[in-house]
Amino acid sequence: MHKIFSPIRRLHFYAAFFITPLLLTLSLTGIGYLFYTNVENNIYQDEFFSDSHTKGHQSLDDAIQEIRDVYKGYEIQKISIMDEPYNNRVTIGNEDGESRYIFLDEHNQRVANQNAKFTYSNVLRETHSSLMVGGSFVNYLVELAACWTIFMIISGVYLTFKSNVLKKTKKKTSFLFNRRIHAIIGLIIAIPIFIIVLTGLPWSAFMGKQINQFAEEHPKLGYSALKATPPESEDNELPWATRNKEKPSSKKDPHADHHGATSSVIGAEGQQSLESIISQAENAKVKKPFSIVYPADDKGVFTVSKSSNTGVTGLDVAPKEETTAYFDQYSGKRLGQVDYEDYGIVGKWFSFGIPLHEGHLFGTANKIINLIVCLTFIAGIIFGFLTWMKRKNASSFSAPPQLKGSIPYGLIAFLIVLGIIMPLFGASLIVVGIVEYFIWKKQKKISQK
Repeated sequence: MHKIFSPIRRLHFYAAFFITPLLLTLSLTGIGYLFYTNVENNIYQDEFFSDSHTKGHQSLDDAIQEIRDVYKGYEIQKISIMDEPYNNRVTIGNEDGESRYIFLDEHNQRVANQNAKFTYSNVLRETHSSLMVGGSFVNYLVELAACWTIFMIISGVYLTFKSNVLKKTKKKTSFLFNRRIHAIIGLIIAIPIFIIVLTGLPWSAFMGKQINQFAEEHPKLGYSALKATPPESEDNELPWATRNKEKPSSKKDPHADHHGATSSVIGAEGQQSLESIISQAENAKVKKPFSIVYPADDKGVFTVSKSSNTGVTGLDVAPKEETTAYFDQYSGKRLGQVDYEDYGIVGKWFSFGIPLHEGHLFGTANKIINLIVCLTFIAGIIFGFLTWMKRKNASSFSAPPQLKGSIPYGLIAFLIVLGIIMPLFGASLIVVGIVEYFIWKKQKKISQK
């Protein structure tokens, strides 16, 4: 038992020590994001609910054209058709990657606009996923922290039951107290934290893509058209299971355009109005709230979707209400529709898992449960740190000692399996192994002197 216990204890310590700052950041930003709808409903009351001072009514298509005229250099990315009492929202973006939200009242008059980057929800989301720095390296770093958290959960449960930490003892010291509380907290939140981490992996930079690829290659387990990726495309309000689904093409009526082909994707000759597409969507039983994405080219289609993980206040729906419908941009005919029932097991799992992770799957209760789990997790980190401080010698790092002798094959097999399941974890283990080898060599030289 000692041969397995010692190296796992050492790995558990190093994992906790090096990723604790990141885990605290993820936990605190996660707590803030849990309540983003409550916060935004209060701080953005004018944008979300107020009316414009401009009198009169105009069509939604006229409002879109007005936005294009006012915001030169920006393209219309999507239109969010909200349910009462929310104002509709138009998302625009430019070639520099800047996005803005334009809010329209019930008369389709402009109420206000926001810089999308600095809204409460987007700041918390960006900090949570990429520490507001962005870039592949940081995304991989966050994912690596999630992978090591899974290892810490498994190793922590093992260490708790293989040690005497839960046994009552007459000896009373702050070290034993802190270690006992750390272990008990770990056992209590092991499963909830595991679920939270697992349901966050679809958004990850590396494993997210692997999950999507697995779903595509195994239709019975996933979904035959499932080509999801992390939310980086302009279709980031589509349901997870259809975000990269190959869209059907419109069949252009040759009599609709008497002046030749046009490259415009908004207001093209013969193109259906937004009001018409909204009407067609409602006829297809796609009720508010939903998002509309314009055709990408003259063969593209209008994409209308309801999603359980939009990240937009007032736009999320229950997983079973998810749907994505495609409409011919010239005739308005519905060309296809993918509902929740059409998803495979992977699509269905993550349609529930992502809102569970974000805290809005089953209302306020979900937020409260996630809040308690996060706060308890932070408490576990604190007691783990206090345990180390009570054991730490002033002149040393006081890490658990290295194993003297060969590492058991069972432990090696366990780490290999985890490394295969979580490739970033596997790659980091190789680095750890190299560092441990040099530490061992150094200590061996010292002992021989």
